[in-house]
Amino acid sequence: MTGVLGIEHGAVAYGGRPVLRDLNLTVQTGEVVAILGANGSGKSTMIRAALGLVPLAAGSIQLFGVPQRRFRQWHRIGYVPQRVGAGSGVPATVREVVSAGRLATRGFLRPASSADKQAVSSVIELVGLGERAREPVSTLSGGQQQRTLIARALAGEPDLLVLDEPTAGVDAASQEAFARALERFVAGGGTVILVAHELGPLQPVVTRAVVVQDGVIAHDGPVPQPAGHHAHPEHDHVHPHAPDEEPGLWGTQ
Repeated sequence: MTGVLGIEHGAVAYGGRPVLRDLNLTVQTGEVVAILGANGSGKSTMIRAALGLVPLAAGSIQLFGVPQRRFRQWHRIGYVPQRVGAGSGVPATVREVVSAGRLATRGFLRPASSADKQAVSSVIELVGLGERAREPVSTLSGGQQQRTLIARALAGEPDLLVLDEPTAGVDAASQEAFARALERFVAGGGTVILVAHELGPLQPVVTRAVVVQDGVIAHDGPVPQPAGHHAHPEHDHVHPHAPDEEPGLWGTQ
């Protein structure tokens, strides 16, 4: 296995019940890979397993060519979990929250340098929150809070950015800001893996889609067009549904 992420014959089980099985996936530097699938398909579990947050029942994982169990350079990975509030009841400003993303790079004991401060300012501008930098995160909309979390992940200057449902339930302006931020990140040599229910404005940024269905990878390649959308080119997003709602939706069985 080579590349940024490699999964070979991976399997995950909860309480002895298989959730994911025989996963084989390689993500190369510079790719923007969307992990798609219906609710409960296991797409988020696959990413959590890749990051060591969920144990494997079988198979192996490598991060940047290193077996996951021996990987220590976690500062190379920026992770934004699914819908975690950035405010969390703490009266921190946008800048303070984003600045926390530099800790993995500079350490807890060294004071912030001018380079640290510039990096924080740059990513806040990148996600379109420059005018809100000094405001408490708790006063922002859900989409703006999500942008703050993505900026925090980017502040550490990771090589790999992992996003779990970054646009779920957020406004259109935030979705557009996410897309611009990802384009800039990838242009700078970064790699993105994102879990999504639908892509919306992110679709033009995505270079490859991996569809998880019933615990296995059912498709790995171009973003598939759901049934019924072929005659409507104005649709630029994907709507995964449960298999019993629209059998064969992806056309990859």
